Amino acid sequence: MDFILLFKAFILGIVEGLTEFLPVSSTGHLIIVGDLLNFNDEVGKVFEIVIQLGAILAICWEYRAKIGQVTAGLAQHDTRAQRFVFNLFVAFLPAAILGLLFIKAIKVHLFNPFSVAIAFIVGGLVIFAVEAKQRTPRIESADDMTWRDALKVGLAQCFSLIPGTSRSGATIMGGMLFGLSRKAATEFSFFLAIPTMFAATFYDLFKHWDLLHAHDFATFAVGFITAFVSAFFAVRALLKYVAHHNFVVFAWYRIIFGVLLLIYYREQLFQAMS
Repeated sequence: MDFILLFKAFILGIVEGLTEFLPVSSTGHLIIVGDLLNFNDEVGKVFEIVIQLGAILAICWEYRAKIGQVTAGLAQHDTRAQRFVFNLFVAFLPAAILGLLFIKAIKVHLFNPFSVAIAFIVGGLVIFAVEAKQRTPRIESADDMTWRDALKVGLAQCFSLIPGTSRSGATIMGGMLFGLSRKAATEFSFFLAIPTMFAATFYDLFKHWDLLHAHDFATFAVGFITAFVSAFFAVRALLKYVAHHNFVVFAWYRIIFGVLLLIYYREQLFQAMS
């Protein structure tokens, strides 16, 4: 058994779980950490898909009561439950369509440390701009959103196709910009992650099924479990945090981390420009 490989899986699982639902970009962190650990080959890409599944199952477990309530409501033809699911579908569509059309080009041209660093910095500036604007939320609960509100959040989620942008950051900031309270935007972002990440995960697994091998099971299992556990605690911590704080600290983190990335990868940048 390769314990060094298992340790890398453990680290990457924690990175995925801690960053997937924070406005700091899990994809960006995985690209960078995977590069530093030299775990970015084809199997490494499939590994990232598996640990994303672990993270999204943590959301399902955290909101199992709400999911059960909505499921029961659909069976009883409850209009509130039907509207909630329809809103998720509407918000899911824009990024799903653009992803199918452009994901290959995005992976070829934007999955690199320089693009990630720029996206980190720009995303931090966006958070500053959104938080600086004083506003009174018109929607305090995700249950009170209309399909138009959901569509706006879904359009904001499209920016997350750019590595380093952050899916949760795009949807939360977009939600707040369009009138949702910080809590409502955060919770809707979590629920929107369920169909979005499940679709992306199973689509990628289908495409790379030939790279799944029994001898990688232990590595994938370690990453999956650590991603699930760390994501579970990260989600709970973020919900407590947004009840009393804004997202400015994440803006500072993104900008500082982005600048450090530009410094660390400056030689690669100069080579690419020359």
